[in-house]
Amino acid sequence: MTDGAADLDRAVRDAGGRILAALVARFRDLDLAEEAFAFACAAAAEAWRRDGPPRDPAAWLYAAGRRRGLDLIRRAKVRGAYRPDDPEPVPTPEEAAMARLEPIPDERLRLIFACCHPALAPEARIALTLRVICGLSVERLARAFLVGETAMIQRLTRAKQKIRAANIPFEVPGPEAWGERLEAVLAALEIAYAQAYEDAAGAGEGAEFAEETLRLSGVLVDLLPAEPEVLGLAALIRLAEARRGARLGAEGEMVPLTEQDPALWDAGMLGEAASLLGSAAALRRTGPYQILAAIHAAHASRRETGETPWADIVVLYDALVMMRPSAVVEVNRAVALEHVAGPDVALEALVAANAEGRLDDHAPYHAALGRVCAEAGRRDEARAALQRALDLVRTPAERRFLERRLAELG
Repeated sequence: MTDGAADLDRAVRDAGGRILAALVARFRDLDLAEEAFAFACAAAAEAWRRDGPPRDPAAWLYAAGRRRGLDLIRRAKVRGAYRPDDPEPVPTPEEAAMARLEPIPDERLRLIFACCHPALAPEARIALTLRVICGLSVERLARAFLVGETAMIQRLTRAKQKIRAANIPFEVPGPEAWGERLEAVLAALEIAYAQAYEDAAGAGEGAEFAEETLRLSGVLVDLLPAEPEVLGLAALIRLAEARRGARLGAEGEMVPLTEQDPALWDAGMLGEAASLLGSAAALRRTGPYQILAAIHAAHASRRETGETPWADIVVLYDALVMMRPSAVVEVNRAVALEHVAGPDVALEALVAANAEGRLDDHAPYHAALGRVCAEAGRRDEARAALQRALDLVRTPAERRFLERRLAELG
């Protein structure tokens, strides 16, 4: 890869989501913004190879995308296909002062709220947000939602068609409208962080979302300090991110939670999460994000006690299954159940979790199946499951971990 191509790849990976979000905010048209951004990337590939990368690659891409968007609008005006909004009136001094006090003080978070319009189906809101604002690929989205790529493309297309057909305004809602969008906003941040977390080395697509969701969840806490689920998600992200320094081994392999050295966990971040959970508990409205955070907090207690309270974790997963049932939650519950009831019971729970085959292409399921089969003495089945997980995984640290597990089986 040439220097220009390497810089372009890095700029798209690190700032692509923010650039696209800014273009969407500028033009208030999803398809136009995506087309403009794609053009900017293509132009950069040629210009940067010829002239070298610019001093500020992200600014270059935004400027090129903005120019392309304006050009497309001018062409549409000529064809008579574009109907611009009425020009905004000149603001009064009072209005200008109020505009500086944005209700959602973050560009990307404002656009996430805008994408999560209640007229769209819940899963469509989340998928559209992750695709347009966060820049996740269709492939990554399909894996996150446990559907095929064709089905995900159709879901995104229908969402965009709905926005056009219903003339849904692409605008930032006022505080009175946050409640009906909050669940989708939290889900989008959760899935964005999960995409970053599944890559222990932080080397692939989506790696930037660890730091970004950490920041955005903090902004949400400042905006909505009386929403316990906002506090729960912020605590969950901090509990998981506190383990970042312990997740890679000496040879670059992923280190599972049960094998991590708790002394390497970030005590300050764990303390911040504990404070958030305490504030959420005081509000006396329990939800799934608080339960998830409590599960992570139970794991974090090993730093003080030296032991993991597996029985408590299974009870928490039982509550989570009732609140937010999903095959992925059942897999995680089965992993915890092995430490309480043994591998045979855990294996039965894993098989039940994939009764409908939704987890056939879900690498963590096969990795968990391989572990439990190995503990149960079913080595051939363990090897097959681990090999299937290895076939599905692309990130280097996780591949090294699975290769080590396979080698240990002989």
